[in-house]
Amino acid sequence: MSGPAGQAGTPQQRAGLRLAFLGPAGTFSEEAALKYDAQSEPVPMASITAVASAVDSGMADLGIVPIENSLEGSVTETLDVLVHSARALSIQNEAILAIEHYLLVKPGTKADSVKVLFAHPQALGQCRGFVERCFPKATIEAALSNSAAVEEMMARENAAAIGTRRAADIFGAEILARGIQDRSPNLTRFVVLGKQDSPPSGDDRTSLACAFVVEDRPGLLVGALKEFSERSINLSKIESRPSREKLGTYIFLMDVDGHRAEEPLMTALERVKEQCSFFRVLGSYPKYRE
Repeated sequence: MSGPAGQAGTPQQRAGLRLAFLGPAGTFSEEAALKYDAQSEPVPMASITAVASAVDSGMADLGIVPIENSLEGSVTETLDVLVHSARALSIQNEAILAIEHYLLVKPGTKADSVKVLFAHPQALGQCRGFVERCFPKATIEAALSNSAAVEEMMARENAAAIGTRRAADIFGAEILARGIQDRSPNLTRFVVLGKQDSPPSGDDRTSLACAFVVEDRPGLLVGALKEFSERSINLSKIESRPSREKLGTYIFLMDVDGHRAEEPLMTALERVKEQCSFFRVLGSYPKYRE
């Protein structure tokens, strides 16, 4: 797929584009990277933070990272990277991937012999019901990625892992069960990070982060939100993360419809910024379409 959701690729999306993702090979992030741009040069990184650093430093042209899951909610590492670490980067695009989790073991391992289960925390959260029903006594070992979980499992006896079908093929694991997520469809939204966001497409989303004056008082958040509602701008998502400066202070993250370079959103953002002690547009980008 050239560009997200079958859209025509941007000038950057061409053979030779270096696309960083949470690796190693066999992760859902790799699958999302291939779906976004199958012609790109893969740049696997050890963490979401490292993906952002690769783009920021020029090691990669773009990076693709998970930002929210339909079962487990937001990926907090990605939110914190966008707010605190990767301020030179912008969200350039988004993609949505259907997630199917597999229970994998070394060939010949029986389910009743499993004593330890390797899983990435997000994957474990998405399969919590299955794990509690089928492996209530197993020791849970956290892994850095879905692929790493399978690799570590293959080096142990009486072990299993939650992983991907591709990871099973890469490491020679046997599939004991498939579709073990607690609910389907299980969807993960990924965002593409670059040095700039995208030009208006006619159907865009804008993500922003903001914090209000240190002196807290009633109506601060409502005052900002009114700037959107009074202009009939849809607010599709709002959540908060700790400011890391003082207990009980937060940075609010919002997704709104529209592009920051177009009215009425451009004026609304200017008015919100006037009310904030911290304000940053994380990017304007085309909404995902299949």
